[in-house]
Amino acid sequence: MSMQAHTDISTPAVLAPVIAIDGPTASGKGTVANRVARALGYACLDSGALYRIIGLLAIEGGVDQSGADGLCGLAAGLAPVFEDGRIWIDGREITEDIRREDVGAAASRVAAVAPLRLALLDLQRRQRRLPGLVADGRDMGTVVFPDAALKVFLVADVQVRAERRFKQLMDKGYPATLPVLLRGMQERDQRDQSREFAPLVPAPDAMVLDSSTLTADAVVAQVLQWYSGRA
Repeated sequence: MSMQAHTDISTPAVLAPVIAIDGPTASGKGTVANRVARALGYACLDSGALYRIIGLLAIEGGVDQSGADGLCGLAAGLAPVFEDGRIWIDGREITEDIRREDVGAAASRVAAVAPLRLALLDLQRRQRRLPGLVADGRDMGTVVFPDAALKVFLVADVQVRAERRFKQLMDKGYPATLPVLLRGMQERDQRDQSREFAPLVPAPDAMVLDSSTLTADAVVAQVLQWYSGRA
């Protein structure tokens, strides 16, 4: 389902249930969120894509990646189109562009700017609609949807995550080296966990799941089992 789908106005959107899936980069939360959403017939929000889009636009426009005014200016005019797993901005497809490693690093830097996070908050919350929403990111359960019906915090060993990302890049034909990916991932984890506003931490009531040795099928099954119990 598209992030651009309209909210159902016949019933208050606040009643739509939310499953929040948070975790560090390459923990598998995006894959899991999409599969859980498909299984339930829910919409899916990839919040990280929003920060990657801002990171890409900042790189291309020479905007200070730590400057609130410039970044909020980019967010103010943000109107991405999400459809069938593809992403467009102003008629230009950026699906692959935002997955570059330099854009991921920029996304982590811009995500530490509190005014930008606040500027994107309403955009994310507007995606909540019936029959439900699966939202993945880093602060879905702590800040964006603190009343989520289920909060999952996915973790995995950083070496495992770096190897996953390396394989993804190799499969797509992108140049990469494992040591560089590992170091960048460690630096990003540190930034995400130590930022003052909305740091990467599990919500007090989150279910923490280590996916280091689990298949995506196993993680999806566990999330659906937890949600079935909550429902």
